[in-house]
Amino acid sequence: MVESKDKPGNLPWVEKYRPNTLDDLISHKEIINTINKFIAAKQLPHLLFYGPPGTGKTSTILACAKQLYTQAQFKSMVLELNASDDRGIKIVRGPILNFASTRTIFAGSFKLIILDEADAMTKDAQNALRRIIEKYTENIRFCIICNYLSKIIPAVQSRCTRFRFAPLAPELILPRLDYVIQEEKLNVTDDGKKALMTLSNGDMRKVINVLQSTSMAFDIVNEDNVYTCVGHPLKKDIETIIESLMSTADFQQCYNEIATIKSAKGLALQDIITEIHLLVMRIVLPMTVINKLVIKLAEIEERLSQGCTEKPQLTALISAFFISRKMVTLKA
Repeated sequence: MVESKDKPGNLPWVEKYRPNTLDDLISHKEIINTINKFIAAKQLPHLLFYGPPGTGKTSTILACAKQLYTQAQFKSMVLELNASDDRGIKIVRGPILNFASTRTIFAGSFKLIILDEADAMTKDAQNALRRIIEKYTENIRFCIICNYLSKIIPAVQSRCTRFRFAPLAPELILPRLDYVIQEEKLNVTDDGKKALMTLSNGDMRKVINVLQSTSMAFDIVNEDNVYTCVGHPLKKDIETIIESLMSTADFQQCYNEIATIKSAKGLALQDIITEIHLLVMRIVLPMTVINKLVIKLAEIEERLSQGCTEKPQLTALISAFFISRKMVTLKA
């Protein structure tokens, strides 16, 4: 990833280190090779990019646009819209229709409309869009970008060539992460890098954003500092919570211990449950007990996602472990 010389120095790192060309992209080589063939043959179809955030969808089409057009042509040939802001039928019948229906002054070329976060568009807007896609194909190409393919109506999907952008593998993220660390002259430990990978779940944007935040808050980017910066539970805190859940005999004492850790570290119960689930699978318990416990954890997580307050759900979590311990005692 090459930093552009004309980019301001105060840009967020995700923009500062955004790829400028298709060759700079670190993943999805099959997709990039296919798009390069389309460009070489001057047969670029309408495109539909979908997949999780931070996997290179927007970067790919912007790099593609920079390859198709010169810097002087870019503004007049590319219309980039974020459908989260402009997602109604008026934007389709207004700016999009006007841009699509206006002929280009450059012979033998077509304009490009980029609709980012298109899964936020209303159904009416998408239905209006499908007619424009058909009618102005000679003059325009669309690139529709979304996280959830199911939210794009079938009529629009069938008019586009679809490409799925999968989460990035750690071995692909690491070289780019090392490049940013080297350019910014940061002090990053190996466990800090591992923590960044764990938190990102294949999201390159999140890796760089958390790296920048942690480096600004702390002199060294290590595991504890990364987790502290984003408010994620530390491993030692989760181990303390598990130990309390598995060994404390008094319910009130267990509740107070966990509540104290939550309050002191500013942890969300949902994050705690996610981490507890990973450790539960390693505890040596009868399978029937683990099954009951995992079901209880899932129910608590569902209630939290629906907006339930944390205090009753914390007591439910402690109860689930106490019931599991009792089941083990009875089986013994």
